[in-house]
Amino acid sequence: MPTQAQAPTPGEANTVAVSDAPAVSAVRSATDADMDAVAAIYAHYVLYGTGTFETAPPSAEEMGRRRGEVLARGLPYLVAEASDGAVLGYAYATAYRPRAAYANTVENSVYVHRDMVGRGIGRALLRAVIGACEARGFRQMVAVVGDSANLASVRLHEALGFRQIGTLRSVGRKHGRWLDTVLLQRPLGDADTTPPAQE
Repeated sequence: MPTQAQAPTPGEANTVAVSDAPAVSAVRSATDADMDAVAAIYAHYVLYGTGTFETAPPSAEEMGRRRGEVLARGLPYLVAEASDGAVLGYAYATAYRPRAAYANTVENSVYVHRDMVGRGIGRALLRAVIGACEARGFRQMVAVVGDSANLASVRLHEALGFRQIGTLRSVGRKHGRWLDTVLLQRPLGDADTTPPAQE
């Protein structure tokens, strides 16, 4: 790719140009004003998809509250923006697990507007989230992909360095189907070759 999308880190610019996803003008930090669009993007996957096991679409207010929790942990919450300012997709990282020993591991989520899938938006967003988490010193990133038939998400993650770790069979049920989750993992930065900055 000609240009890698570098995610914003504290003290850097809020907006970053992206050239490997022609539909995307920039990947930037999400704002409160983006939450209506974010909620609408997610609602489609909640109602009709199997990538999320949520079954009732959260409101924009609830999505804003969740974004606040992500930011309070010092983690990235990003949107991909078109040249006209439309939000094309969003992505963020959360703590993988709440217990202290997991502090160096994060989990990612990526959602793209249903009409814009396959145009490099998910790749630009995921690359930016990876970069932001590496800049913050995290060492491992996990993806929990809903539905083993969700090959687009699995392949997106594999294209950016994730490796399949395992599959949890039939742990969810939605739309009258038993659903798997696929676990993928990617090392960040020094990974497990050095101790973290803070034990």
